Amino acid sequence: MRRVSGRPTLEEVAARAGVGRGTVSRVVNGSPRVSAEAREAVLAAIDELGYVPNRAARTLVTRRTDTVALVVAESEQRIFDEPFFAGIIRGISPELNDTGLQLLLALARSPDEYARLENYLTGQHVDGVLLTSLHGDDPLPAKLEAGGVPTVLGGRPPGLTPVSYVDVDNRDGARQAVEHLLRRGRRRIATIAGPQDMGVGVDRLAGYREALAGAGLPELVVYGDFSEASGVAAAAELLELDPELDAVFAADDPMALGAMRVLKKRGRRIPEDVSVIGFEDSASAPIADPPLTTVHQSVEEMGRRMARLLISRIQGEAVADPVVILQPHLVVRESA
Repeated sequence: MRRVSGRPTLEEVAARAGVGRGTVSRVVNGSPRVSAEAREAVLAAIDELGYVPNRAARTLVTRRTDTVALVVAESEQRIFDEPFFAGIIRGISPELNDTGLQLLLALARSPDEYARLENYLTGQHVDGVLLTSLHGDDPLPAKLEAGGVPTVLGGRPPGLTPVSYVDVDNRDGARQAVEHLLRRGRRRIATIAGPQDMGVGVDRLAGYREALAGAGLPELVVYGDFSEASGVAAAAELLELDPELDAVFAADDPMALGAMRVLKKRGRRIPEDVSVIGFEDSASAPIADPPLTTVHQSVEEMGRRMARLLISRIQGEAVADPVVILQPHLVVRESA
């Protein structure tokens, strides 16, 4: 029978379970140093009494909040419209769930929001921070680390050398895409590059340029912001610059899909007239018309590795390699 009045104490749980107070504390805090029999007895007592741990008191003692923040420096629309962010969260969440850590999503879109967020994150409200989609030489990672908040980045921003980050070999992935187009006989190869204040945008453009330079071919570059709408605008610009282009490498799948819409509207057959390659291998790629050739990167694996790195740092474990670089590969479909 559940207790219906008053707030049960740790001591009452211990007495009901027939164990010591320390054993109850270890069960509540997720310690593995408890026998299966004792754990079962404590959990049964907790359920019977309706015991709720005093998390505020626990935080004062352990200086742990059991909360991790995922900071995304993008608008709400970008986060919910683009598959990359959903994949990152799908990778992070199970890793944190296994440790009892809660995930807090924080958006930072303006200098004022960033200032408020910095004060919050460095004020002992979270045990660690995951940061993704950073632009330029963002000072937040260094400030968090200086404030004693373990921080792991998704992607390496240009101009920064973070303590811990997980990234994809974006340069090699772009090079694979363009070399495939070259093998298919394409010679007027354009790119829709990502923002150049982001490491991913810089590296994918560099891979495109390296592949074309190796073949002795000229570049044709326009820029987008990784959204499908920017791919639409960029493709229209490309056709104005070179109506005879025969291939487009877009720095992510949404921009590639936007480019395909424009090419088909202008009467260009894909891939007969213009080949198109994206980057990510999102869920939309295989169901596009035609199915999109793209560079596969495991966004969920990126999220998993970010979470694992952060958990190790929060727990004070020695991290053999604080930098993880994942290897991409080309997935060939009908668009190229």
